[in-house]
Amino acid sequence: MTTTHPRVPPLARPAGTPTAGAQAASAQPVVRLTMTASGGGCSCKLPAAQLEALLSQVFGQGSGVPSGAGGGADESAGAAGGLGLAGGLGLAGGLGLAGGLGLAGGLGEVLCGLESGDDALVVRLDETRAIVATTDFFPPVVDDAFDWGRIAAANALSDVWAMGGEPLTALNLLAWPVETLPLELAAEVLRGGRSIAGEAGCVLAGGHSIKDESPKYGLAVTGLADPRSLLRNDAARPGDPLTLTKPIGLGILNNRHKATGEVFPEAVATMVRLNRDAARAALAAGIRAATDVTGFGLLGHLYKLARASGVTAVLDAAAVPVLEGARQSLAAGYVPGGTRQNLDWVRSDLSSELDDEELLLLADAQTSGGLLVAGEIPGFPVVGELVACREGATLVVR
Repeated sequence: MTTTHPRVPPLARPAGTPTAGAQAASAQPVVRLTMTASGGGCSCKLPAAQLEALLSQVFGQGSGVPSGAGGGADESAGAAGGLGLAGGLGLAGGLGLAGGLGLAGGLGEVLCGLESGDDALVVRLDETRAIVATTDFFPPVVDDAFDWGRIAAANALSDVWAMGGEPLTALNLLAWPVETLPLELAAEVLRGGRSIAGEAGCVLAGGHSIKDESPKYGLAVTGLADPRSLLRNDAARPGDPLTLTKPIGLGILNNRHKATGEVFPEAVATMVRLNRDAARAALAAGIRAATDVTGFGLLGHLYKLARASGVTAVLDAAAVPVLEGARQSLAAGYVPGGTRQNLDWVRSDLSSELDDEELLLLADAQTSGGLLVAGEIPGFPVVGELVACREGATLVVR
């Protein structure tokens, strides 16, 4: 039976509200995990402007701030020579590591790093294989422990798919206030992460845990990709359509959930949905530029992609899918601080006649959002296009 600790505000779940985690099985008031931290999910990211300033101090100018168009992916590569993602990685026979990786010709060649602020580190192993490495963790974004674990795991794995890879292994990253929250809840978080890793076909075992004043969870993920067919944020070209694979409004609804305890099943279902199939479809279509939409919002991540590729992005606001209830919640004032910071960050390079409420929705800090793809994927909405670079306007929203 779950124990409610004095420092953690309890809230009885609203009658008839659907749940996915083990907390729902208890007749006791549930622990409001979202009340144990000042923020939650990807809205807790360092503001983009501050992050870029920090990285430039450590690694020099150009760390995530490209000076012009990126080199893009190898245009001579074709999907046929890739990893054959439709049927999985085909690793039944192993990676052939018994005799060593044979990396003398390319060990340590960084294909994607800090230069364009891409979604993961990619290091070439040889002509057909590259390691994709990433990590992501955050405080509770929902009150249900199992769902939080699922959302955090799906979010961390997404970076590998956003680069055109497939996740192979993952490690748990857990911070837990052992004196104020029961370990049974931590177990539910870990079970949620394991559930998503299993769905993704990724081996999840071990990790690292620490004591902390507020809970945090995520994964460190290692994947494999074909270096000839990566999805990069610096490889977009004028004329490419823009496709978005999940609706936005997650940050706003999560903010309302934290404030009121209301549960939004569609938002949870969106966050736990894997970006795997969309990434595979993008590769199959020969697409070479993409990113995932998380804490910097649709506008922030589109800005990064356009800036890195040396193009201007034209976004059709009316075409962007929005979760039910997000607009009403925005009008009621449920706006994460990260959402406002995102809009402030891109405003100087933004041209639009839309009002701030609409722009805030487009800048909303997402957690485990969809892929933003420079190309068209059947079954997903086209939300804009890329055009030749326009001076003073990296983003145009109409």
